[in-house]
Amino acid sequence: MVVAPAKAGRREWIGLAMLALPTLLVSMDLTVLHLAVPALTEDLRPSGTELLWIVDVYGFLIAGSLVTAGTLGDRIGRRKLLLFGAAAFGAMSVLAAFATSPATLIVARGLLGVAGATLMPSTMALIRNMFHDEVQRSRAIGIWMTSFMAGATLGPLVGGALLNAFWWGSVFLMGVPVMALLLVFGPKLLPEYRAEEAGRVDLVSALMSLVAVLAVVFGVKRAAEHGVTVLSAAVFVAGLLVGWAFVRRQRGAAEPLLDLSLFKNARFNLAVLALVLNTGVMMGINFFAAQYLQLVHGLSPLDAGLWTLPMTLAGIPVALLTPNLARRVRPAYIMAAGLLVAAAGFLIITQVDESGLPVLVCGTVVMFMGLSAMGVLGTTMAVSATRPEEAGAASAITSTGNELGGALGLAVLGSIGSAVYRAGTEDSAGIPTDLAGSAKESLGGAVQAVTYLPRQVGDRVLEAARSAFLDSLHVVALVCAVVVVLLAAAVAVLLRDTGRQDGSQDGTDGGTDGGTDAGAEAAAAGTGADTTEDTGADTAATDAGTAAKAGAEAVTS
Repeated sequence: MVVAPAKAGRREWIGLAMLALPTLLVSMDLTVLHLAVPALTEDLRPSGTELLWIVDVYGFLIAGSLVTAGTLGDRIGRRKLLLFGAAAFGAMSVLAAFATSPATLIVARGLLGVAGATLMPSTMALIRNMFHDEVQRSRAIGIWMTSFMAGATLGPLVGGALLNAFWWGSVFLMGVPVMALLLVFGPKLLPEYRAEEAGRVDLVSALMSLVAVLAVVFGVKRAAEHGVTVLSAAVFVAGLLVGWAFVRRQRGAAEPLLDLSLFKNARFNLAVLALVLNTGVMMGINFFAAQYLQLVHGLSPLDAGLWTLPMTLAGIPVALLTPNLARRVRPAYIMAAGLLVAAAGFLIITQVDESGLPVLVCGTVVMFMGLSAMGVLGTTMAVSATRPEEAGAASAITSTGNELGGALGLAVLGSIGSAVYRAGTEDSAGIPTDLAGSAKESLGGAVQAVTYLPRQVGDRVLEAARSAFLDSLHVVALVCAVVVVLLAAAVAVLLRDTGRQDGSQDGTDGGTDGGTDAGAEAAAAGTGADTTEDTGADTAATDAGTAAKAGAEAVTS
């Protein structure tokens, strides 16, 4: 007999608002520091290397800690890990805000990254356990993704507003009241879940996973920023070797940190791979779009951020409405259609010229709408393809894949764009040798070089550099279009048997969660729940509903 999955009620939806808050803040912290760099540089006077670590260490440690954090949540309890991460995030935010030296700020930012890594997989895994109905779960993941997108966009805007009124440390303090809200209402609104047979945490494996991911991400990002060097290649290879050793250790361990049987699920593997490529093309084109806005049109970082708002605003309704469409159409076909829409956006970007700001905005809007549909359903498919007790690890793998996809997208597409740019700036006649090198490396280098040149020579150099940059933008956009078209074909063919999200078994494997599986999932969730969960949570949900919604609206507005 097919058992219908239980529907989520008011408590779960209010709990989702609580889960959206830390997600929004983690993504805001990825970008909020950028505008504060000049002020904190003047105050703390960091060296060039220290400044790079202040900016990058947060993202590095998020990426490196995700696998360990996701597995840890499955073993000690996802709500417990979430609340611990929230407390640590709030405390480290205060430490960062009042840092009096570069070293203190680097440490605080690093610990913020570790705390942020505990929040990301915990929120997604709890969604897996709170929303058993496939349609509701997909809609919840859409809201979760919307909060992440909104945070990344609001970071520079909110940071700019705070910096206009307060000192640079204020950009860190905005997370403190939100985390306090989560600590107060989280225990009453969020269910606890942990695997029944939770083993011990393998600290050696945890360290190996951290080193492997950190080394790979660092090597890729350094190659993207400075080209392939001995250092970037050596660190990247070292990361791969540690990753290989990590996999061998997991295969032989009685209680592995990461259950590699997850990767025997073809649908999970395909969904994660699709998300990696989806994130890669989005990050790559956004990197070039940001340079276009600031270096071709001369916009300030804040104004450039405002011109990215249409893209994010267009993606939000897509993320929210796509789950409804998935009730009538197979998810793979929607994902493929979204990728083809994104390809159209990339093709629009190939028509951008020096006065083509409206064309760029139009192209990025179309692109982001298509990629948002792919992101929501791909994430839903990846998380739903696993058992409830594996949701934390699956969420961590998905998040790590997104981090690696972004880094690889920047490295590969950045390298392609740099090669095209250098080919277009070969003529350096009339430019001093010490300036010609920087002018031929990047558009930013050319903009700086012209300040030291006679106006006539400088205008010629800048015109050639901008022309070469536009060529690189067009080539990168074309490559992205080809990638997403090929990905659309692969998704439509290889994932076509995944049924619609109304539970209909119109494919060979039924829905993303079949009815019987949903019943088993509900039972597993019940047996895995913490027996100390607050029995008065429904009453608490009523009491705290207004406060939770107000908090969410205050942060997202």
